[in-house]
Amino acid sequence: MIINFSVQNFGSIKDRQTLSFEADKSAHLENQYIITNNGLRLLKLALIYGANASGKTSILKAIDFVRDLILEPEERKTTLLKFNPFLFDHSTPTQSTFFSIEFIQNNIRYLYDIELNTKAILREELYFYNPSKTKVFTRVTDTEKQYSEIKFGSKFSIEKSNKKVLESNTLWNNTVLGGYLKTNIEIKELKDVTDWFGNYLAPIVLSDTDLEDYITSKIESASISKSDIVRILKKADFNISDIIINKEEKEIPEGLIDFLETQLKAPEEKINELKNKRKITTTNLELEHTVNNQKYTLSFRLESQGTQRYYGFSGLLALLIQDSMAIPIDELESSLHPDLFIHFLLSFLLNVKTSQLIATTHNREILNNKDIFRNDAIWFTNKNEDCATELYSLADFDTSVIRDTSNIYNAYKIGKLGGVPNLGDYYIDLSNEE
Repeated sequence: MIINFSVQNFGSIKDRQTLSFEADKSAHLENQYIITNNGLRLLKLALIYGANASGKTSILKAIDFVRDLILEPEERKTTLLKFNPFLFDHSTPTQSTFFSIEFIQNNIRYLYDIELNTKAILREELYFYNPSKTKVFTRVTDTEKQYSEIKFGSKFSIEKSNKKVLESNTLWNNTVLGGYLKTNIEIKELKDVTDWFGNYLAPIVLSDTDLEDYITSKIESASISKSDIVRILKKADFNISDIIINKEEKEIPEGLIDFLETQLKAPEEKINELKNKRKITTTNLELEHTVNNQKYTLSFRLESQGTQRYYGFSGLLALLIQDSMAIPIDELESSLHPDLFIHFLLSFLLNVKTSQLIATTHNREILNNKDIFRNDAIWFTNKNEDCATELYSLADFDTSVIRDTSNIYNAYKIGKLGGVPNLGDYYIDLSNEE
């Protein structure tokens, strides 16, 4: 589980900002929101509100960037890392970017810190608590020689040959964890951490992410049950009685292999497989609707945007309930009715055991009902005078601003909590310049 995540000098984020899942002392909705793990009370949910371009998505993209940095290490040391530092300042483009993430894996609390620029990982540290803070490794990069040195903590005995293999696989633009994934050596703590990033922390789901193929493949592999997805869809009032998946083999269209080779740079083994098979398999998805006791099937592409979106969300909800994982979702309310938005959140809170959800949203209705939200699960992003993102929790406000009897929705709506756009008037004078 995620305990907290910090980021500095990334995208719209200039100064260090921290998203924490540590619950405050309030017992409000304790059973629905809080998971106790390793002596910590951790929240299942973080909802981030804010105006457009205030940095909500930057928080999620920062988490996703660290995940990709570890799980998809670059193959060449000359490849630049794909991110932008804060650009609305003369000094920040040449300064380092920092990330820190604290999490629990296999009942062990880990802390992972990383400093980098677009060329290289400059510093990297991994600690665990047992119960005191213990260093696993420190990595420092010599930018002149483009070489990284790894030093393990005094409590770890690593064979010299294994350390040498690890260092040789850790390019200056790779993390030690990414380098470890390229090796055939076994170091328990590094395996724990890479497993956490690979299995617990899911990729970001953006508003235009097509979840159809992903969820359908999960159904086909029996990773999730089709009947569970149908049950979730029925509870959301979609009148769907079955999911029909058809496979069809077709001849490879002329020019497709050349396109895959030259434009998409597809792996050679995939190209050879297609050449040998000379056919491709397509998946056709249909949803069955029962109306007046009659069954009708509709191609997935003919369904409404809301139905398509919630088909994906139903699969994500099934995964969150049956597995242990964290999913970042951008614009959670996209294509969803406000009631369905709340239905999804409540279904998540009432059913998951060890999963977490990090989501951005513009939907303010949940703020109108303290029976379904905790202050420490609500976050805001705001642009300061430097146009830099500030991230803070509703729980950070003292009683002079928020009282138990306050209408949070109205306070947010009129700007007392920040995170709302500062809009001008409605009149627009178009230039008549010739």
